[in-house]
Amino acid sequence: MIGVQDLRKGTTFIDDDGNLYKVLEYQHVKQGRGNATIKTKLRNVKTGGTVDKNFQSGGRVQDIRLDNHNVQYLYRDGDTFHFMDTETYEQPMLSKQDVGDAAQWLKENIMVELMTYEGKPIEIELPTTVDLKVTETAPGFKGDTASGGGKPATLETGAVVTVPFFVTVGDVVRVDTRDGSYVTRV
Repeated sequence: MIGVQDLRKGTTFIDDDGNLYKVLEYQHVKQGRGNATIKTKLRNVKTGGTVDKNFQSGGRVQDIRLDNHNVQYLYRDGDTFHFMDTETYEQPMLSKQDVGDAAQWLKENIMVELMTYEGKPIEIELPTTVDLKVTETAPGFKGDTASGGGKPATLETGAVVTVPFFVTVGDVVRVDTRDGSYVTRV
């Protein structure tokens, strides 16, 4: 059991009803004298739905331990993503709902971290940056520089990011997976 004041973004826990939640946002609100309120935005790991929940300071929730495995992304089959554990060669599968927004950064053979709870795959954690090829963007013109704005570019995974004007089709760019921002041309 952990105190609700110890909850942080990314923490996974079980509530009183037995639901598995992951903290998406956390805010500690102190109102004058008396107890503080912990405001959280949670994602139900099983259903994928989000809920806003407030806790009184001093409350407790059941924390859990997630097991981490290094896996390689193999391929996507409809709404199912296939991975391979690099140590045991098992091939866990995750639904589109479990992968979430990370799907736009998944490229075949990329290494990711798979979180499991009681042997069941729950979610993946991407590397901080990924290198992806630009498949579509407006052409560059003489005088385009690194500063002064940007243009949208579609990457090989289908993700759209804003890149500097000098980036052209066929270039490989490094993208930050946390916020989807352009880092550099590789």
